[in-house]
Amino acid sequence: MARKYFGTDGIRGRANGIITAELALRVGQAAGTAFRRGEHRHRVVVGKDTRLSGYMIETALVAGFTSVGMDVLLLGPMPTPAVAMLTRSMRADLGVMISASHNPYDDNGIKLFGPDGYKLTDEFENEIETLIDTEVLHRLAKSADLGRAKRIDGVHDRYIEFAKRTLPKNMSLDGLRVVVDCANGAAYRVAPGALWELGAEVFTVGVEPDGFNINKDCGSTAPDALRRKVVEMRADVGIALDGDADRVIVVDERGRLVDGDQLLSVIAESWKEDGRLAKPGIVGTVMSNLGMERHLKEQGIDLVRTSVGDRYVLEQMREHGYNVGGEPSGHIILSDYATTGDGFVAALQVLAVVKKNNRPVSEVCHRFDPLPQVLKNVRYREGQPLDHATVRTAIAHAEQRLGHQGRLIIRPSGTEPVIRVMGEGDDKILIEEVVDGIIEALNRVAA
Repeated sequence: MARKYFGTDGIRGRANGIITAELALRVGQAAGTAFRRGEHRHRVVVGKDTRLSGYMIETALVAGFTSVGMDVLLLGPMPTPAVAMLTRSMRADLGVMISASHNPYDDNGIKLFGPDGYKLTDEFENEIETLIDTEVLHRLAKSADLGRAKRIDGVHDRYIEFAKRTLPKNMSLDGLRVVVDCANGAAYRVAPGALWELGAEVFTVGVEPDGFNINKDCGSTAPDALRRKVVEMRADVGIALDGDADRVIVVDERGRLVDGDQLLSVIAESWKEDGRLAKPGIVGTVMSNLGMERHLKEQGIDLVRTSVGDRYVLEQMREHGYNVGGEPSGHIILSDYATTGDGFVAALQVLAVVKKNNRPVSEVCHRFDPLPQVLKNVRYREGQPLDHATVRTAIAHAEQRLGHQGRLIIRPSGTEPVIRVMGEGDDKILIEEVVDGIIEALNRVAA
């Protein structure tokens, strides 16, 4: 059943277009109602990234939560995984992150976490969807039972200490020259601070948010500034987070990108050597490179694939007992430490391997040669382009040409009006041709 508000990662859309103050108010009232349990004083923690619209959405959420009797603890700009961690640590009934992750500043979103720190199940989201559009008057708290709101100090230090404790005892990053790009987003204070406290020599990019520049020409989706800075400063490594710091990519000392598949391999192999893998396998998605799957198999590590989206990775991990999973985008989940993707903690695990091996990042983080993979996107305005006869014919023709020489993944984005087309195989020219054929058909019907 199609849902009106929730997508694959909370509620997301254009600020003051889809994500309005009225909607945020109703989400606060609906979520607050859904998570009231018993007679105790209920509390919700609310974090955000650095978008201008965060002020509007935060204020409206506070009004919604307090109107149904929930106390609100405001964290200010904090990474999404920090909000999830603090929800559980502070015994809150609910956690909220105001962010649109890697999207431009004029988008925003609302992510919800249960008291266990995990993102909500479909059942809970469906319940909240129903409540959003239900008359609110009978759910409002009595005048004497209204909630209170206050800002909480010291939460940055709590997250920094948590992140530092994920490293082996007494490990220092002394001697490492690290450039960290915080995408002018939620981690602009905590990530440089934690790296410095761990002993690294730290250089920064994307740590001057102004409400408009989140993810703009910086961060994990635009790493060119980081690459230049690493080469300029002769750094050992570069770390790029996205706007809410739940994903990461790395740049080696030569300025070359290291994607999430390579990082997953580094962590998985290291944890297997240390006896820390819960099972002889990790969880990836249909987008994970076949080269990684073949390489891990040689190391005695299976790759289990899911649909695209961190929620599906996490569901597989929780259901079957895996403790490492992630996506090529750098959305890496290490369930020994976190209930959601944590880009900074994943980066620290990679730095620990670099220190342990005392070898350059270019060697440590090159675990396999990826198979040629072509990924292209088509933005559309309305409708369902994949249902169009022209597109279906193009896909069938592409699959026939490809045969058993590779694979195709064609899917709509869960967070924006975009169709993603990915082809992978040993013959790059063939892959490019079949992908371009599908893209051409999509462009004809999406224009």
